[in-house]
Amino acid sequence: MNSPEPSRGALFDPTFGAGELSALLSDRAWVTAMVEVEAALARAEAKCDVIPAASADAISSVFARVVAEGSVDVGALGEAAAAGGNPVIPLVKLLRGEVAAADLGVPGSHVHKGATSQDILDTALMLLCRRSGAHILASLDEAVLCAEALARAQRDTPIAGRTLGQQAIPTTFGVLAAGWMTALHRASRALFDALDGLPVQLGGAAGTSAALHPHGLDVADVLADELGLARQDVPWHTDRTRIALLASALGTAAGAVSKIATDIVFLSSTEVGEVSEGSPGGSSAMPHKRNPVAAIAARAAARRTPGLVATILGSMDHEQQRAAGAWHAEWETLTDLLRLTGGAVARIADSLGGLNVHPDAMARNLDITGGLLLAERVTGALSARTDNARDLVTAACETGHPLDEDPGLLEYLQADEIRALLDPAGYLGHAHDIVDRALETVARGREGTR
Repeated sequence: MNSPEPSRGALFDPTFGAGELSALLSDRAWVTAMVEVEAALARAEAKCDVIPAASADAISSVFARVVAEGSVDVGALGEAAAAGGNPVIPLVKLLRGEVAAADLGVPGSHVHKGATSQDILDTALMLLCRRSGAHILASLDEAVLCAEALARAQRDTPIAGRTLGQQAIPTTFGVLAAGWMTALHRASRALFDALDGLPVQLGGAAGTSAALHPHGLDVADVLADELGLARQDVPWHTDRTRIALLASALGTAAGAVSKIATDIVFLSSTEVGEVSEGSPGGSSAMPHKRNPVAAIAARAAARRTPGLVATILGSMDHEQQRAAGAWHAEWETLTDLLRLTGGAVARIADSLGGLNVHPDAMARNLDITGGLLLAERVTGALSARTDNARDLVTAACETGHPLDEDPGLLEYLQADEIRALLDPAGYLGHAHDIVDRALETVARGREGTR
């Protein structure tokens, strides 16, 4: 047995959250999935009377041993794959050799019967997507729960709403967290649907399953059932819509994470200080630093995903019955996209799960403009008494003086009236309703498929 290879990205994957996903998407995982597909193909063909049941039993037994022992030299397989452009060609040769060496009387032709390389690779990729996708969905569920807890706990906590980098009007931290929650929940539903529809691939040399006729369609259906994948309806060698939908769902999830991470990084800054991570990172040079490293790592991983999504979408033009290059471009692109999205989701769940909220800092920042973020409310009250309300309030804001001391406003409103209008808690609109509705939306979603 060869010693296990280090997973791709072993140095940086833990930082970017993909540590556990690395094993599910490693080169070894690819090989294991391809061998599992070949074994399942033999069993499916036996059930459809294409090969004897004894052959299928022997092939499954030998291939199970190959997987258990990790006897395939991944590096050597990769070197051999270069000649034909994919690893299935040398893998089939190796597997037929294993069957022959076992001396069980099984013809080599019973291995990989009626299949083409793309059938095996595509189906193996679907297995990797399903397995890693389940991990990502679990992390999304955790992140949703963490955001939900924040929305409930901070439903009534006023915070400055900020638009275009400037304070606007008050909102609540509960509204902000509820927005995080619903975005993650929506992304999770889309990803679940994309993963749930991933099918087996079996079409043979040019998509007609001619070598398996008249059993080809039945074999494909049984193969899907053997592997726990969706049935394909028809071979999809050059129809990559399912791959594109999955990539888009992953990119959407990463984008939802990136928004949250960006908010947390901003709110954690020294000058704002409204939140802090429970396990902040330090600095090799500055002892005082308390960096929001989980949010930073989530943002970094998410930022790498749009280009990968674009590559998948840009590679949908598979010509005729087999693509020359566009198909090959998907393999590492999609697994990298799974690793990075899964890592981003895991890190944002870490960040949200330990996020400390600082209402005192929020109150301080609400006061920092001397009430100017309630200028809209003052304008509304003043407009009942003069048509020049907006101009008067704008002029008062430009002086830099407190609004309750401005002579122009005091001609129409009493100072105590203005001070009452400047209470952030009194101008939250439907903030509470928005949080409650968001919580109901997610609760209803849990009662459905996701």
